[in-house]
Amino acid sequence: MTTLNNRTLFITGASRGIGKAIALRAARDGANIVVASKTDKPHQKLPGTIHSAADEIIAAGGQALALRMDVRDEQSVTDAVSAAVERFGGIDILVNNASAINLTGTLDTPARRFDLMFSVNVRGTFITSQACLPHLLQSEHAHILNLAPPLNLDPRWFRDHVAYTMAKYGMSMCVLGMAAEFEGKVRVNALWPRTVIATAALKMIPGIDPDTCRKPDIMADAAHYVLTRTDPNYSGHFLIDENVLRAAGVTDFDRYAVSPGTQLAPDLFLD
Repeated sequence: MTTLNNRTLFITGASRGIGKAIALRAARDGANIVVASKTDKPHQKLPGTIHSAADEIIAAGGQALALRMDVRDEQSVTDAVSAAVERFGGIDILVNNASAINLTGTLDTPARRFDLMFSVNVRGTFITSQACLPHLLQSEHAHILNLAPPLNLDPRWFRDHVAYTMAKYGMSMCVLGMAAEFEGKVRVNALWPRTVIATAALKMIPGIDPDTCRKPDIMADAAHYVLTRTDPNYSGHFLIDENVLRAAGVTDFDRYAVSPGTQLAPDLFLD
């Protein structure tokens, strides 16, 4: 069975939530994890830092490098990638997990929130991919995984939060374009949850009860399955966590539920 042992994963936003869950799952294989996130000191409202995440990764069996990185700052990204390569000798996998969300309509979206979403989601994904690609192209296991939805152009996904939808779809379009551009050299895929995931971002989604969510572990297990696929042509796909795991033979999904037996809240962008 293929594992992520000795492979180097560069994960943005890995200090908490889904990014950290993906890191910990890879760590159990003995992977090298670059925790590339902004939070290097305890946050007033959000749990975890790059250092606490690194400690958990090491305890889980992996190697970790905690790097304070702001995906909005090109020099910060370049420096982090250089430090990762210096420490681990290269990069095999990039997980573009860092994201900003603001579910507001056009008249209620300040320019600063619009700019934040585009600078983190679209620009951050693009420049981090750009910085990692020269190293990915030297790897035999090169893969970029963006946590982004399928491109669903139903107007209902734009009507109530057009700015966020555009910004999130920018990450999806990076998958569409880069998968074709680097075909046969770097696999590029997207992964998205079937249901809302219980993370710190939950407070940005009005009316969602945490009990109707799944834990980040389902995304971690799905990502692990995707990243350990050996087919060199497994690229350009917009994958849903539940579908990925069903294809892998998983039948028990209650273990991923915050409150097993409770009706689950479907995530955005899925019919």
